[in-house]
Amino acid sequence: MHSIPTLRPLENPITLVLVSPQIPPNTGNVARLCACTGCKLVLIEPLGFSIDDKQLRRAGLDYWDKVFLKLYPSWAAYVAGTTGARRFLFTALTGTGLWQVRFEPGDHLVFGAEPTGLPDDVLASPDGTPITIPMLDDRRGLNLSTSVGIAAYEALRQIHG
Repeated sequence: MHSIPTLRPLENPITLVLVSPQIPPNTGNVARLCACTGCKLVLIEPLGFSIDDKQLRRAGLDYWDKVFLKLYPSWAAYVAGTTGARRFLFTALTGTGLWQVRFEPGDHLVFGAEPTGLPDDVLASPDGTPITIPMLDDRRGLNLSTSVGIAAYEALRQIHG
């Protein structure tokens, strides 16, 4: 009989950062991902919904008590509150691919709003490295919660070996 593979908690977990998310079920799905992987969740305002939103809670199901959630009022406040963090800024607009990055415990994976992505000032800032998830040409992009799941599991795969 085979044992079921499990993750071990990281002493310095990955942090998943959503900048101005707009769709409650996507954020709820990311919260559920955090609960199941041990990743931390950071939300940066403005949000397109209330944290108490019924759809947000439904998507996260009963996992909310297992999610470390920090809310920042702005990108600048987040950067100031997380000095020293290695940040990877996910975008469909750059040529550096996800598979070229070597992730480490404690990294911050940063994602933008649906459907606009990260703001230009965030992408142009010196506070992170823009990277992209490879996909076929002439495609606009992946769903936010799908992108976060792909990136989180690639980072965890590399860290857990």
